[in-house]
Amino acid sequence: MKKSVLTRYRVMAYVTGVLLVLLTLGVIAKYGFQLDGAAKFTTVIGIAHGWLYVLYLVVAFDLGSKAKLPVGRQLWVLLAGTIPTAAFFVERRISRELEAKAAAPVPAAAEA
Repeated sequence: MKKSVLTRYRVMAYVTGVLLVLLTLGVIAKYGFQLDGAAKFTTVIGIAHGWLYVLYLVVAFDLGSKAKLPVGRQLWVLLAGTIPTAAFFVERRISRELEAKAAAPVPAAAEA
């Protein structure tokens, strides 16, 4: 697996995660505090998050298929963009796992 696949996933995970946290704060401001301007903010951030989440799904699926992740782990990676702050934790865990796998020495039998 190329390092660029993991880099694309990491960027999209952070972008999606930040937008989802902003969206959550906007919804709290809109419905919890009835702040002026929160409705427009929530609309703009919601649309941006929605479109970028679709791109995140494509990138995460590409990562999962190239890294040969098990189905359960792949689903967790795909759903992480829907739970506020989950994308940050899942991204960190997946990145560490895949970087460790890439750094592991290749067995002699696999080289032949």
